[in-house]
This record gives sequence, structure tokens and C-alpha cells, in this order.
Amino acid sequence: MSKVYFISAGPGDPELITIKSRRLLDNANVVIYAGSLVNPELLNNIKAEIFDSSKLTLNEIIKIIKDSIDKDKMVVRLHTGDTSLYSAISEQIERLRELNIDYEVIPGVSSAMAGAAVLGQELTIPEISQTVIFTRLEGRTLVPETEKLSELAKHKATMVIFLSAGMSEKLRDELLKSYPEDTPVVIIEKVSWPKQKIIRGRLKNMVELIKTANIKKTALIYVGEALRASEESLGKESKLYNKDFTHEYRK
Repeated sequence: MSKVYFISAGPGDPELITIKSRRLLDNANVVIYAGSLVNPELLNNIKAEIFDSSKLTLNEIIKIIKDSIDKDKMVVRLHTGDTSLYSAISEQIERLRELNIDYEVIPGVSSAMAGAAVLGQELTIPEISQTVIFTRLEGRTLVPETEKLSELAKHKATMVIFLSAGMSEKLRDELLKSYPEDTPVVIIEKVSWPKQKIIRGRLKNMVELIKTANIKKTALIYVGEALRASEESLGKESKLYNKDFTHEYRK
């Protein structure tokens, strides 16, 4: 029986896809891809029948998959970033289980990780932040009460906020309930794409930065004291390579 592969396409740069994903994409019979977000260069020279899911409903996507599997075709469902974050694979997998269709999920490069790489930035800095929170502001998609942005902000951890650039005023107000107004902020639009845009500032002027740059979507917002590390020397070093720190490999 044929199989459905949920593949992470990466953040945009067509080279930021795993070797395994590239092989499966090249050998697929059917590819269903997130047309509004996936870089179309990934589809160059593939032999598969291609469907753009940007205008399809869940039922229509599942029908394409089922019809293809019934014809013994290998299906690739191509999502952006990494499938573990905001990819909507769970609802598709539930349907596949009901239909007894075999599937496999292939991990990839999240846009959050690509953004940190572009900044030359470690998101966890000793004594400053050892926690990274991936989240989004509540919009039409509700979030649990305990995961409201203002609640998460109380930790003052490094935060990577998805899908929220279009609600910048509300975002700023929720964050300011816990973060100081001079907390570093970085906004990255279309990370790793040719038209990538990086904007640095402070939480107090985040709204103006986003509006001036005319950023409305497809942007990540990084918040936290750890972001100072890509602007200045913080003098915070890990114990791992400290000459006075011993462990099983170095006495």
C-alpha cells in the first residue's frame, strides 16, 4: 500500500530542506503543497502531479490523498517550516487514521531556527534566558486561557511569536505587562527568502517599526533580553568549555 509523507519544506530557502525530504519529493507521484507559503522552486523538475492547497478545504485535501492512495500512488504533503509548529497536520492525520491510510512525518527546519541563524543568535544565553517560548497572539484562532500572551510573558523568557504581525498594537500591549519597554525586539519578514527583511528595535517602538516597514504577515517576532547577544558582548559563557569546569571528557 502507498504512503503519505508529511514533509517540512523549511522556511523558504530551497536548500534548507533535508536530504530525505528532497528524495521523497523527487520520487512522489502526487504533491499537495501550501501554495501561498512554500517556495515554488522546490517543485522544479519533479515528476509528480501537483496540487496547490491554498484554496482547498480539509475535505478536498483528504479526497485528493485518498483517491491517490487508492491508485497506489505515493503522496507528499508539503508544508512550510517544520511540521511540528502551526502546520495543521494533526487534523489531516486524524482523517488518515480513520481511513486506515499509512503516513510518516519528516522533520525540517523551522522558520524560528532559520531566523536565529540569520541573526547569528543563540536564543538561550547563560544567566539571561534558558527557555524559549514559541507562541502566537490570539486572533480568530483561540488559545487556551493559561496560554494567553500576557501569561506567557510573565516568564520573561526568549519568545518567538508567529502569525501575529498584523496585530502589533495588541501584541505590544500584552508583552508590556511583563517585559520592560526597552526589551530587544527583532522582526524578520520572509526569513531566508530573497526578499527577507530584518528590523531591530525595542518593545516600546515595535508597532512603529512594523507599520513603517509595511509588514502585515509572514513575519516572526523575537522578544527577550537574550537578543542583545547579537548586538553586543554580554560576557555570559557556558560552563561547557570553561577551563575550570570538569566533566567525563575533560578532567
